[in-house]
Amino acid sequence: MTAPHDLRLRLHSAALADLDGSRPKHLAKALAYQADDLPPEVEPHACEADFRDALKAAHATDHLVELWRRQLTKWDYAESPGWSITEPRTDERRAEIYRLLRIEDATCVLLDDLIPVSKAAGPLVISDTFRPWYTPESQRSRPYYWPAYRRLLTEKGWPAQAVAELDTATDRVVERLADPTGEEAYQSKGLVVGYVQSGKTANFTGVIAKAFDAGYRLVIVLGGIINTLRAQTQRRLDMELVGRENILRGSSESESDYADDPAWQAGRFLSFGDLPSALGAFDIVRMTTRDDDYKSLLQGITALEFHKDRPHRPLYDPENLHRCAARLMVVKKNKTVLTKLVKDLGKIKTPLDQIPVLIIDDESDEASVNTTKPEAKKRSAINEQISKLLKMLPRAQYVGYTATPFANVFVDPSDTEDIFPKDFIISLPRPAGYMGARDFHDLDSALEEGEGTFANSNEKAHVRDIGSGADEDDTSLREAMDMFVLTAAMKLYREEVGGLGDGHFRHHTMLVHESVRTNDHRELYDRVLDLWLNAGYTGPRGHDRLRRLFETDVAPVSAVRADGYAVPETYDDLLPYVGPAAMRIGRDDKPVIVVNGDKYLETGDADFDKRPIWKILVGGQLLARGFTIEGLTISYFRRRAGNASALMQMGRWFGFRRGYRDLVRLYLGRSENLRDKEIDLYEAFHALCLDEEAFRGELERYSVLVDGCPQITPDKVPPLVSQHLPWLKPTSPNKMYNARLELVRSAGRWEEPTAYPLKKADLARNTGLWVPVLESLSREANSYACHCAEEKTVHRYRALTGTLCADDLLAILGGLSWEHPQHFTPHLRYIEEITRKSLVKDWVVLAPQHAGAHGKTVALGSEGRRYSWFERDRRRDRYPLFGAISDRKHRGVAHRIAGALSDSGDPTTEDLVAERRGALVLYPIVEREHRDSIEDGRIDPGRLVVAFSFVAPASAHSANGRVVQFTTISPTADAIIDVSKIHSV
Repeated sequence: MTAPHDLRLRLHSAALADLDGSRPKHLAKALAYQADDLPPEVEPHACEADFRDALKAAHATDHLVELWRRQLTKWDYAESPGWSITEPRTDERRAEIYRLLRIEDATCVLLDDLIPVSKAAGPLVISDTFRPWYTPESQRSRPYYWPAYRRLLTEKGWPAQAVAELDTATDRVVERLADPTGEEAYQSKGLVVGYVQSGKTANFTGVIAKAFDAGYRLVIVLGGIINTLRAQTQRRLDMELVGRENILRGSSESESDYADDPAWQAGRFLSFGDLPSALGAFDIVRMTTRDDDYKSLLQGITALEFHKDRPHRPLYDPENLHRCAARLMVVKKNKTVLTKLVKDLGKIKTPLDQIPVLIIDDESDEASVNTTKPEAKKRSAINEQISKLLKMLPRAQYVGYTATPFANVFVDPSDTEDIFPKDFIISLPRPAGYMGARDFHDLDSALEEGEGTFANSNEKAHVRDIGSGADEDDTSLREAMDMFVLTAAMKLYREEVGGLGDGHFRHHTMLVHESVRTNDHRELYDRVLDLWLNAGYTGPRGHDRLRRLFETDVAPVSAVRADGYAVPETYDDLLPYVGPAAMRIGRDDKPVIVVNGDKYLETGDADFDKRPIWKILVGGQLLARGFTIEGLTISYFRRRAGNASALMQMGRWFGFRRGYRDLVRLYLGRSENLRDKEIDLYEAFHALCLDEEAFRGELERYSVLVDGCPQITPDKVPPLVSQHLPWLKPTSPNKMYNARLELVRSAGRWEEPTAYPLKKADLARNTGLWVPVLESLSREANSYACHCAEEKTVHRYRALTGTLCADDLLAILGGLSWEHPQHFTPHLRYIEEITRKSLVKDWVVLAPQHAGAHGKTVALGSEGRRYSWFERDRRRDRYPLFGAISDRKHRGVAHRIAGALSDSGDPTTEDLVAERRGALVLYPIVEREHRDSIEDGRIDPGRLVVAFSFVAPASAHSANGRVVQFTTISPTADAIIDVSKIHSV
């Protein structure tokens, strides 16, 4: 007899399968209808009361709950469905679903508790207006490859929310392409921005699937500049989109180019049951394979021909388009290969202006961008071939994918034959479970020096220093290798003791990346191999090192960051797994694999598809971009790069680390030589992390439509790119297009100018403007505080205070001297605007004072009043700009005064709050070289920097909601806008 829960599951599966693809309908009737086709024992379960009782006893991971999670999530995420006018992913949408299902409130409460509405942020879109064509109605006509891909992801264990988010994100791309059946040819160009190793391939696979279903019949994927990356992309598309039948096309299994692939042998490639054309759909014909890039077709040129059922109608006519096979090719970005493709396309009989084409450019900021000077009037090799493809294929759509978009947004928008994303830029949300740059840094942390712990500091938990002298001293490298063995043992422990099961961690790898030169790799290989052979992992010397490392590093970190995964109490509990771990790594007497294309250095390959790999990988360029290093746990990184895009792409340690996130360690060079200077790679990654966060944050601000229209279009994006280190440009200067930021509206935001003058006369003049303001402040300092709920702390300090009317402050700011006036001009114009429009009435001025009687003070003005001064210096690497000037604890009070926070929790602070009021914080600064010149508490005004920060009223928005104004100027080699010099660091 079938168990009740099995019967219930069968019944609900049938009912939801019937409702899938349509609107929610009366649940009780749907259950009763399906019960007629099931055994009689199912009858007691065909009612809402039984469903409610099952939910009361259910857990979030029960099969019945997962079944409903998939369907509810699909309805939650549906964009503009015919059955609801509510916004997706909202409580209102969920309430509408329940109303249509006609279920009782008690059932709704249980479902909400087990399956809460996902309110995760969707993709951010910066787009020009476009003609809607990809509607729910159009998608219902011939869906085939997208439903198959979605089903495959579900079977692979993707959460329903992740599948729904992918569905939404790919819709945002496809809807902005041209209608493949349209009479008028249009070429859309866009850019999709993801995170390094975060699922961009899944996104463009979904886009290709939907594009095929919609009518695109030639898809060209530009798959990187190296063979390994191209082959990796080809396999992924073959496995998850093309499918077994399209690969075999009637040939035997043994003839497949995947015959030796374990996933093929295990049946993990997508399968349709027969050729799609035999099932009423259309086939995909591969023009490239895993092992073979595009080759000249010679007499086989007909492979690129498209059959038309209606010869007298164009190919893009629906009568022809939906009956002919599609072509797919994954092509390396190589001049010879692309030249062959361009030549062959020019030979086919099918008119090129009739073929709907989609070009996907993976890692689009590499090789694709034109790097020649504008005055040269020519293009770099790869860019020239891409330009030719776009010119000869008027119905071709171009979509670039990258995690480092800066080179793409700096392409000259006026060059109509280039790849500037003129139609859209889409920023994908950070996926759940992703471990990215932010997870190795303590961004926006209020921790004081020495307060960091393994629990509250990402840096302390995951980052380890490689000090100076690492070329001669292998101490850090040995420790990294010891950590690699320890974490391998931890994985085996979790498989057995933690219940994950044998083989759960298929791969376990360590990356050693110091140089791009192959000769260096040979030397490094010898060093690593020698360290391994003399490590003594099975003897007392090795165990002593591992025990110390476990007790001082692995155990305390995992104790607070293991997220429920098993952690041994002592090293002795881990000891039985250390030997097997070392043996697995050293299997075949090859613990080290060199990945650099050196045919004379045979160490085995790094093909993660064909076998489990527990090895140390040494390499350079082949491991620097796009190529996924599976199971990467330990990284030893000393490679220098001169721009942020290159450096970010080398961060192979970013990605998904399910089950071993707490074990990830990053060994970084803190004192490396780059040309004529010494650099700190951790500081560099921190800076590029800030660049990335700032760029995405700006896209988020401007992606909101105003009166149904875009605030900005893609050609206005370049000024949003920031740079926090002068030597670390976002991308190569020859990839930049110049634009100037004219005005920044920063209502409710902390702004901190840093470009103060150097000349004594200018400093003295500025001081003279501020002294009357200081003299007008309260005679005694009061205590002000702001309770920060998120950080569970109170930021309190003493300050002199006063008020300044809006016109008076504007007059002072307009009279200040700056070393680089353009850095403050965008803010000054904003303050002029809100003053003129009476959006600000006055400003509270705060002058923070040191605690205690012995604080550093200086006498200013005719009265000789004393004010606290602060030690700040211009940054050596950003001279003459200052770095951060303010103290974080000063910001909360200012934000509250300006209305950017709802409540400070402090009555004294609340007394300063008023409508249309801003906050200004003054910092008299004495730089290091002038501190000895303070005599009897006085200083030459020409040696004092009166710095300030401000928060404009949170209500001081423009009437139309626009937050920036731009001026675009001509391309130059020095094109970057240092927004970090306008916004605070």
